[in-house]
Amino acid sequence: MKRACPAVVAAVLATGLAGFPGAAAAAPPKTAACAYPADVLNLRNWYIGLPIGEKEHPKNVEQPELATFSIDPWFRATPDCAAVQFRAAVNGVTTSGSDYPRSELREMTGSGKTKASWSSTSGTHTMVIDQAITATPKGRPNIVAGQIHDADDDVSVFRLEGKKLYVTDEDEKHTLITDNYVLGTRFEAKFVVGGGKIKAYYNGELKATLAKKFSGAYFKAGAYTQANCEKTSPCSDGNYGEVKIYKLSVTHE
Repeated sequence: MKRACPAVVAAVLATGLAGFPGAAAAAPPKTAACAYPADVLNLRNWYIGLPIGEKEHPKNVEQPELATFSIDPWFRATPDCAAVQFRAAVNGVTTSGSDYPRSELREMTGSGKTKASWSSTSGTHTMVIDQAITATPKGRPNIVAGQIHDADDDVSVFRLEGKKLYVTDEDEKHTLITDNYVLGTRFEAKFVVGGGKIKAYYNGELKATLAKKFSGAYFKAGAYTQANCEKTSPCSDGNYGEVKIYKLSVTHE
């Protein structure tokens, strides 16, 4: 057997196989590049409501500012650029119409210039959220992770209470999706609204059909923590609800 030329061996050890016939060039290492949530999700037709600001006047960030906005830990891209983190602590600022804090997107139109407003009886309106609920507040482990809102109030939401994940029907009987949700489990939540009905899907499976006629409607997505300092403790930034969204899409037909 012929021995390899020492010079050739040295060249291979020094440079690897790249450049030799049949050898694949080594791919350069990938680096994450997502300075803002808008680098991960298409936020053109959304604004973010945050659990910070003055009493009963939480900070809202609209387009075009939203395109280059991030605030750790309430609304930021994850380090691997796979998702956007939404967090709302129990001591967060709330709106005048709610007792609970939120880090939540609100649907807009016209590249973020106008608030979305549609009807359940005209057209077909769909929201799909690929997400994971990653934290619930101590003492009251409840959180909303995606909702339909009409002109006055929420109409239906995906709501976690402890380990029980529900699709709600306003204040009526709720539909149980699972009674053993494990924090961090990724799932797809989907609402399809049309013909005076809401159809709610979990991982592609139809879970509830609700007969609902309403107008002034819009979608919301993120972390709407269902706890505050009056209902749970500790009352601190470290007690929070959190959702990570990997993909988010809305269509109207």
